[in-house]
Amino acid sequence: QVRLVESGGRLVQAGGSLRLSCAASGRTFSTVGMAWFRQAPGKEREFLARIMWTTGTTYYADSVKSRFTISRDSAKNTVYLQMNSLKPEDTAVYYCAASESYSRGTNFAVNSWGQGTQVTVSS
Repeated sequence: QVRLVESGGRLVQAGGSLRLSCAASGRTFSTVGMAWFRQAPGKEREFLARIMWTTGTTYYADSVKSRFTISRDSAKNTVYLQMNSLKPEDTAVYYCAASESYSRGTNFAVNSWGQGTQVTVSS
């Protein structure tokens, strides 16, 4: 089990940028991939992007491709989500997740969830 703590969520105007951070601790050696999800009220939790920890290989959902970028700092055990050109519809709670399994496409078997960080985009 890995402990994940997100940070960086805040109120931002449409068109602005924001970088979210997810610090991992605990059983990090078992983690092979990390990902970002988001969930708006009344909606399903949505996969956004994932990254393989060792190689840095990334995969993005079509909905955020070209606007969001996932990256990681291995020395800090931290994964980031750079969000640009934010829209009001990006408003949601953003969650970091870790997986002990290899992923394919949008499939990501979550072993650990962070508590989430609120991102609000005003119009």
